[in-house]
Amino acid sequence: MDLNEHAVFEPAAGAPEPAPAPIPEGVRDDARFEAMQRELLHLIGRYTEGIEGTLETAIEGLDIYRITCPTGPKHAVQKPVFAVIAQGSKRLFIGDEVYEYDPMHYLVASVDLPVVGKVMITSPEEPYLGLRLELDTREIGALIGDENLPQAVPSDTAARGMYVNRLDAELLDAVLRLLRLHESPRDIPILAPMIRREILYRLLMNGQGALLRQTVLQDSQMNRIAKAIRLMKEGYAQPLRVEDIARDVHMSVSSLHHHFKLVTAMSPLQYQKNLRLQEARKLILTADMSVALAAHTVGYESSSQFSREYSRLFGAPPLRDKRRWQEEEAPVL
Repeated sequence: MDLNEHAVFEPAAGAPEPAPAPIPEGVRDDARFEAMQRELLHLIGRYTEGIEGTLETAIEGLDIYRITCPTGPKHAVQKPVFAVIAQGSKRLFIGDEVYEYDPMHYLVASVDLPVVGKVMITSPEEPYLGLRLELDTREIGALIGDENLPQAVPSDTAARGMYVNRLDAELLDAVLRLLRLHESPRDIPILAPMIRREILYRLLMNGQGALLRQTVLQDSQMNRIAKAIRLMKEGYAQPLRVEDIARDVHMSVSSLHHHFKLVTAMSPLQYQKNLRLQEARKLILTADMSVALAAHTVGYESSSQFSREYSRLFGAPPLRDKRRWQEEEAPVL
């Protein structure tokens, strides 16, 4: 008897229906993750409808983004953050290194880092949608001090202060619950800190989370470099004395240079120069300050040297850069 491979066989009358085949755990997890990704896309899309750029939310430290028409690369000092993308992708440059992330990955910056960022989309109909949660070192320190936190393998080696890691369902679930609080604002004061703590816990336990631990652990090399960065940010307009910074963070000058470059991909002098130029650019572009006054304000004694270094970093002299920025009508960050 020939069997037709397309034939449909009915069970005999009264025969029990076969039990459905169990869904493999990996497939089930993938379906859950994809459903959460769709919800993240929906929520950020709905909250940012009609907005171009950044929207500060009712939750402290949480910003969401919609970028429909991305322009050229943007220079900024990246603060310590945890960032997730719902749609599109983003590329960050630190020195010669490139960090790219998308809806399948998240980004963590553990210290303030001068970066160049580029948002990428496939079309204006599918804008870049994402969120950023500022990381508070005091909250991280409090969590690390919890005796119930599983211990990590101890390490005193400094490493780059930024990393990209694979996003998983547990972390994405916490992110969604934080976003959903906007549906019930009265819950934010009580529940938002609890969910933030959970997110920090997930970050500490995932991937390169040990770097976050090292940033706040007293006397670790990462912690010393984080302190050096804070000191340099506070006094960026003053002449840089690496010897003083090294003494204040209890490091030798050679050790400071070595570990500072491991974390930031630049020397202390290069870091200070980048801070100065970015602050001057902000003064020129958004505060309408003259080039000479901006240069003096950030610590330059020579206007010609300032213009040369400004052009080298931003690709155009200050006034031409300002005209270009005004034509783009785009924010610096």
